[in-house]
Parts: sequence; C-alpha cells; structure tokens
Amino acid sequence: MNTTSPNPAYAAISQAQEYLQSKIIGQKVLVERLIMALLCDGHLLVEGAPGLAKTRAIKELAELIEGDFHRIQFTPDLLPSDITGTEIYRPEDGSFKFQKGPIFHNLILADEINRAPAKVQSALLEAMAEHQISFGRETFPLADLFLVMATQNPIEQEGTYPLPEAQLDRFLMHVVVDYPDATAEMAILNLVRNENAGVAGPSQPPVVTQSEIFSARQAMLDLHMAESVENYIVALTMATRQPPESVASWIEYGGSPRATIALDICARALAWLQGRDFVTPDDVQNVAHDILRHRLILTFEADAQAITADQVIDTLLETIPVP
Repeated sequence: MNTTSPNPAYAAISQAQEYLQSKIIGQKVLVERLIMALLCDGHLLVEGAPGLAKTRAIKELAELIEGDFHRIQFTPDLLPSDITGTEIYRPEDGSFKFQKGPIFHNLILADEINRAPAKVQSALLEAMAEHQISFGRETFPLADLFLVMATQNPIEQEGTYPLPEAQLDRFLMHVVVDYPDATAEMAILNLVRNENAGVAGPSQPPVVTQSEIFSARQAMLDLHMAESVENYIVALTMATRQPPESVASWIEYGGSPRATIALDICARALAWLQGRDFVTPDDVQNVAHDILRHRLILTFEADAQAITADQVIDTLLETIPVP
C-alpha cells in the first residue's frame, strides 16, 4: 500500500490528533472530523447532548494550534454586532472607528447556535462563506486560518431557532455525537480525577503551526483520486436530486454542488490522515453521512414514517454501485 511520504506537517498533525484522542475520550469521530474541518478549510456543526466534550474538543485543539480562539455563547438576546463588531465613537477627533468583534479570531466556538434568532445566525453567513465581514461601506477580511465550530443541543427545543437551510449548507459537516461506552466512561472519570489532582497528562501537547496546516492542505490536493471514485462522488450527489425508487418518496430536495465538493475534499483529508496517497470509495462512504445529513430535505411522508436522513443515506449507499 502506498503511503504519503513523511513530512513535518503530517507528523505534527498526526501527533496533535493522537494527543486530542487522549484528552477527548470516547469521541474519536468528533476529534477526527474536527481535524478534517481544519484541513479542509471548512466549518463544523456538532449536535449532541450536554456534557459530551463538544466544547472541550475545540478548546483543546485551540491550545495546539498557532492561532487565537474565542467562544461565543449564543442566547436569544444576542445582537449581530456582538459577533461582527461595531463602530466606536472617538471623542478626541469626532470620528467613528470600527471595533472588531469576536469573529475576528482563528477558531470560533458558536455554542448552542440554535438559541439565537435568525438575524444573529445570518451574521455568520458572510464570514463562513466569504471569510470577510462587511460593515457599512467597508469590508474587513478574516484570517486565512478560520474555523467555526457550532454546537446545538437536540434535547431542549423550547426557545430555539432552527438553522435555515441556507446556513446549514455552509457547514462542511454535520457531526452527531453520542454517549461514550462504559470503558470510555471509566477512562473519562480517571482523566478528570487526575487533572483535578494536578497529575501530568500522558504527554506534552504538540504545537501545529499555521504553515504546517497550509502545507497539509496543499498535500491533500496532490493525492491521487481515480476517475471511478470521482464518478462515484457525483453519482451520490445526483442520487439525492434524482433519487432511485427506493427513496424517491422520502427526498424533497437533495444536496447542492457544495455536497460534491465536500465529499471530494473530506475523502481526501481522511485518506491523508490515514497516511495514504490515494483516495478510495471507502473514504467517500466514511464521510457521506456527515456531509449529506444536513443537506437533505425530507418529505412529509418521510417525517410521518419517522425516516431519518441517515436512513436515507444508508439506502443510497446500498443502492449506488461501488467502483
């Protein structure tokens, strides 16, 4: 099996991923997807019950990355200017100066994003899609390294505002996290106990520079992807728009071209993280649920039958021929 040649970027990011796995126990997929989003220059929507290390994951990652981090707690009384920034009056010369908001950081945690009204949620749209903020007649670019990880709680729906489809499509992946098993739960108990007691962790945290992240992004683009795998990616997306008979009554709207692009780049990131210089159909299938589950709009018939997006994607993966 061909593998990617050792390089500082791969070594640094692999060490960072291994370190995060030791600190975020029982959430291997979340850690992997967070690293992938960083490599793919995309944004992550994480859904799960409270206490599943969603906030801890990005905080731990922020300590490993050469960059700054800010947490925004979304609440019903939040204003768009609380995110983007606002103009401040300068009495010494009678002018106004734009004061940048928390969005002007490298890593952003949008905690419980569905608790803020649509007007505030939309303030993230331009930042996530264009890496810039417009205020009045001026436009302010964001950092080259920019990642938004948004979280939402699926348990409490009272007083929440569902994210519109336009904003959901801006997220590279929608990751659903579940409770850890008993073994992981015991390991979490010991980890927290040792941290509270001041016991040193398993290793010193590595540091990943921004240049190493940009180098990894370029290396991913150089991976070999066979034409058959490309056709498979396109076939999956097209099947959500022109669904086969087995799921035709369940899908109202399918994935946009962003779904195709996301399947390509995330499959590449997964192959690169596994040390390979080629992409396989298994890589595409591995990331398909996280990429498509928030891009499918199901019919009333599907809702009436309690059919989930994941079940629809399972059927599509079973139906579309694998090269």
